Amino acid sequence: MTFSKSARFFAVLTLFIVTGCNESVETSTLESLPQVEVRVEPLALSTVPVQIELTGTLQAVEQTTISSRVAGQVVALPVQIGSKIEKGDLLVKISAEEINARARQAEIQLDQARRNLERESKLLQVDASTRESVKTLEELAQTRAEAYREAQTMLGYTEIKAPFSGTVTDKMVEVGDLATPGVSLLKLEKGQALEVAIQVPAALLQNFTLESRLPVTVPAADLALEAQVREISPTVDRASRTTQIKLALPDVAGLRSGQFARVALVDSRSTTLLIKRTALRQVGQMQQVFVAEQGKARMRLVRTGAESDGRIEILSGLQAGEQVVVDAVEELQDGQPLKVIADGSAQ
Repeated sequence: MTFSKSARFFAVLTLFIVTGCNESVETSTLESLPQVEVRVEPLALSTVPVQIELTGTLQAVEQTTISSRVAGQVVALPVQIGSKIEKGDLLVKISAEEINARARQAEIQLDQARRNLERESKLLQVDASTRESVKTLEELAQTRAEAYREAQTMLGYTEIKAPFSGTVTDKMVEVGDLATPGVSLLKLEKGQALEVAIQVPAALLQNFTLESRLPVTVPAADLALEAQVREISPTVDRASRTTQIKLALPDVAGLRSGQFARVALVDSRSTTLLIKRTALRQVGQMQQVFVAEQGKARMRLVRTGAESDGRIEILSGLQAGEQVVVDAVEELQDGQPLKVIADGSAQ
């Protein structure tokens, strides 16, 4: 029993001596580190531009969707996607027997009313009729003429013609299909002028005028260009809290209606901590920054964000007001003595 207590006593004594020696070695190592001349920069919040990217679709400045005003079967469709058409060209012909029958009936009734009026007018001239009878037939003829004009108008709707010269960009119907009022049949585009429509958050609208120019990227065409704002909607969508803005694109080869586009907006209201690129040291997956505290270098692990113009955003690990070492960081160790150089003088 006595031997066991003695053994434990010597073991604890040995551990104390070894630990003390290690601490002495570590302290001695830090004290032996050479003093390094460095420059520092006080860390402060900076206002930085934040780029917001919105997406849009290229579309023709002048475009229209063709639909039918009457119901009926499509019996003629002389155009295809890509067809070049002139104003007044036939696009779609619809067979509507009910409208045809109504037009023929209206024509017959109008002819009958005019004949009756003509006969009664002749009888009035020989005092064989009355003025009231003639007036009644005049009103009937006028009513039948209006019905005939209405029927002819409806009959005209069975032939849909191009409202302007342009190109057929989409076709949603084939011969034999049933056309119904309000349902899209074709899409037309006029000219080569293109625009891109985007939905802009209402909070950013004050940054835009009709003179604003924005960078636009069209990945499919591998193009980066500038587009000028040509139209700003006067209303804000209640659901999305956005407003539609249209930008006129320059006439550049490779751009096509329907292509996807990215539009960059800049909002400069964000504040963040920024350090020089030279202040960051990368060790494996760790990002390190040294700050000067009481004449010594203190290492901090940081998490970084975006980089711009030689400066890096600090998301965590540093605080405003700290003195960040901006050079010689590759040779520094935590706790190393520093000689801070600022404006060419030692501090």
